[in-house]
Amino acid sequence: MASRQAPEDEQGGGDPSGDLRSVLVTSVLNLEPLDVDLFRGRHYWVPTTQRLFGGQIVGQALVAAAKSVSEDVHVHSLHCYFVRTGDPKVPVLYQVERTRTGTSFSVRSVKAVQHGKPIFICQASFQQTQPSPARHQFFMPNVPPPEQLLDHEALIDQYLRDPNLQEKYRVGLNRIAAKEVPIEIKPVNPPTLSQLQSMEPKQMFWVRARGYIGEGDMKMHCCVAAYISDYAFLGTALLPHQWQYKVAPGGWSKGGCGVGMASWLCPVPRRV
Repeated sequence: MASRQAPEDEQGGGDPSGDLRSVLVTSVLNLEPLDVDLFRGRHYWVPTTQRLFGGQIVGQALVAAAKSVSEDVHVHSLHCYFVRTGDPKVPVLYQVERTRTGTSFSVRSVKAVQHGKPIFICQASFQQTQPSPARHQFFMPNVPPPEQLLDHEALIDQYLRDPNLQEKYRVGLNRIAAKEVPIEIKPVNPPTLSQLQSMEPKQMFWVRARGYIGEGDMKMHCCVAAYISDYAFLGTALLPHQWQYKVAPGGWSKGGCGVGMASWLCPVPRRV
């Protein structure tokens, strides 16, 4: 899972080591090896809830699992459980168990540990790339291109300029706006203030990592996709219940904790 820096002109001529756009590769998903199948991960972005971001744990766990398999296999499914709240004040240890290494499939179990107790467990299944007539993913919906949409920062600024915005939303959005996140997200159908009472639990986004993360390292692209997968996940599920829970415009939840998630990465080139 080697990564290379972007050419200087692609990074805007700045210092790559201090560039937020490259932080997913250089910091968030860059684990420290401690022993065979044992790694330490540190934190970059902490949500306003002051709990660890679930996507960070998923992404780092997948990085640890991917380091224990051969280069010719790629992840195709993840099954994850968040069992305890993560502490942003201490690093996370990732213990990898090589459950099975087969000819076509390999399975890895990963346990994330803090204070001597597991906070997260997952199983990742890897498969050799093989041609198949079966396709399980949905067809790409007909949506506007990302160039025509506002990103989260612009949407938050738009909401904050509205004099009718409720104070409880204004406080939460100001806190969110103060945080720098290493991904760019553009909602396809962002809600207006008049839509905040009840919404279908469904959202569509254009997403990408900020900056350059390498072209040929598909394992790293999958790990970045895993990191992104937990963003707005709980907020989307709570959209029909905005009257009961503190969900800000756009499905940003101010609190709450997810229990489990499953992801299938379809066998197509992924670049984020």
